[in-house]
Amino acid sequence: MHLTGMMFFFWAAGLLGHCLLLVVLLLRGRARTFPIFTALIAGNIIKTLALYAIALHASKHTYLVVYFAFAILDFVLQLGVTFELARHLFCPTGTWAPDVRKGFMILAAASFLIALVLASLPVPPEKTLLGTLLDRGNLLSSALQCELFVGMIAFSTIARLPWKTHVARIAQGLGVYELIGILTEAGHNLTVRNSLSFQILTYVRMSAYLACVAYWIVMLWRDAPRPVELPEDVRKLFFTLKIKVEYDLRKLRAFK
Repeated sequence: MHLTGMMFFFWAAGLLGHCLLLVVLLLRGRARTFPIFTALIAGNIIKTLALYAIALHASKHTYLVVYFAFAILDFVLQLGVTFELARHLFCPTGTWAPDVRKGFMILAAASFLIALVLASLPVPPEKTLLGTLLDRGNLLSSALQCELFVGMIAFSTIARLPWKTHVARIAQGLGVYELIGILTEAGHNLTVRNSLSFQILTYVRMSAYLACVAYWIVMLWRDAPRPVELPEDVRKLFFTLKIKVEYDLRKLRAFK
């Protein structure tokens, strides 16, 4: 296979961006907090190098097969990142509240079903089975991740959970990228592979991802905003409620 000048630019920019992001994650200690996200970025570096070598020395079919294998790995890691972000957001102490866990599982199941329906609606013009799987799989992945992130933001807003940390920065980048991914993959399913329209949609998605990587590099290098200290009257209210709850619990135990 021969890489065009534009594709080589995106390849080099993506590799450089991922390497810089991995350095930021390691130097700033974010890798300990987000190990799955770090694994996703490291996996993208390996994928970029492997696919470039295969594109130069192997056939187009071999490239598609390896690309499909990496796409499955990428999908699994993205789901892992989603769970990792949800764990940081909904159970910062390490323990999921039963109602929160149940709500998140319902959200995940509903998102998967909706994404599956969306991925099955278009009829891709692709002639090969592998090409069809790639088109529908990419649409399924984008729709699922986008729905999960939108649901997480809505869920956290309803529960009044803090959303101004590195968790939010990673989720914002992924959410915007997956939203653009839904539109571009839907367009891919309606255009002929390797046509001008197909290539333009591919470039749009790649550009969006490079912007997200640049956003992560900047935001994850910075320290997370310090939590705002509660006002004195609010802290007194919480202390009073704590004393009252302890008193009621003692009465309950004595009654039993």
